[in-house]
Amino acid sequence: MRNQDSVGMLSSIRSVRVHRWVHALLLLACAAIMVALFVHTPEKKELPRVLIIGDSISMEYTPLVAAQLAGQATVAHNPGNGGPTIRGMRELEGYLGDEKWDVIHFNWGLWDMYGWKYEKDDRSPEDYERRLDALVHRLKQTGARLIWATSTPICPEEEKDSGVLVDPATERLYLEAAARVMARHRIQVDDLHALMEPVRAQYGLSDNNVHFTREGYELLAAQVARSIVSALSGTSSAGEAQ
Repeated sequence: MRNQDSVGMLSSIRSVRVHRWVHALLLLACAAIMVALFVHTPEKKELPRVLIIGDSISMEYTPLVAAQLAGQATVAHNPGNGGPTIRGMRELEGYLGDEKWDVIHFNWGLWDMYGWKYEKDDRSPEDYERRLDALVHRLKQTGARLIWATSTPICPEEEKDSGVLVDPATERLYLEAAARVMARHRIQVDDLHALMEPVRAQYGLSDNNVHFTREGYELLAAQVARSIVSALSGTSSAGEAQ
């Protein structure tokens, strides 16, 4: 009888312990569920949106910029070739769309200098400055942080498609016109002209071509990416050249 009583007591003790463990586990499970229900999980933050506006040169470096800023920003280019300022006046609203842009990195210039398919509009430095001023005024209304990309260098010979030879003095008139506009509006400047002018012979495709080699576009993309990061972080002052 004593042995049977002892066995019964041990069984009861074990049963109580098991029930206590089960009860404790249930309490822990309930607590975990309550925490999951009431602890707010932060939503994934949407990346800043960056729009690059420009001609075929920016079309080449934009994918490289997007790759460099992966995980930091979403980078897009305006549809097609931005061409001259007259095209910008006509198509800018379509470029902007309904999106909310955090940064807009933009350029018009070479097409104004060379006059490719210009629809017979005046492309003088004076009219270039007037149209560029109007474009900047509209871009400021977006509320985005604006970055002006100076036009990359002219080629030393007649440009292969237009047959036009732009001399350094004429180029300087357009660069100075753009500089006045950006100074008036206090726009951050990404000086791509200063970056590429000393190395144009090394990275230019040819003496009658304004485009660059892959290595040249990588150089451009690196500086463009830095200027965008600077704008996003607020470390670059308005009107400051990169």
